[in-house]
Amino acid sequence: MRKPVDTGDPDRLYTVTGGRSRADESFDLVTLIVSESGPVPGMQSEHARILELCRHPTAVVEIAAELMLPVMVVRILLGDLQDTGRITARHPRAARSVASLPDSALLQEVLHGLRNL
Repeated sequence: MRKPVDTGDPDRLYTVTGGRSRADESFDLVTLIVSESGPVPGMQSEHARILELCRHPTAVVEIAAELMLPVMVVRILLGDLQDTGRITARHPRAARSVASLPDSALLQEVLHGLRNL
């Protein structure tokens, strides 16, 4: 039996987001976030934690899991950090066209070579 998703204490979430409920739509679950600076004294603790987590590219969904916050709340916080230039977002590449994919004959050769190893 699955446990329901805990979205956290509503009062805490309201405080963390400053009462905002609209998130930046440009951050999807797999967008990679990278810190451009470290935390500074007096910074909101969640912002500071995101900057620490994202020293290396980290997906939005991973940040939400680490902070134990709903993705929507994390997206609001990421928008704050992006607005101040403290993070950059690396969006996943769009799917390539079928014409630009490797030739199936080449893939067959690679598969054959791997099987021979």
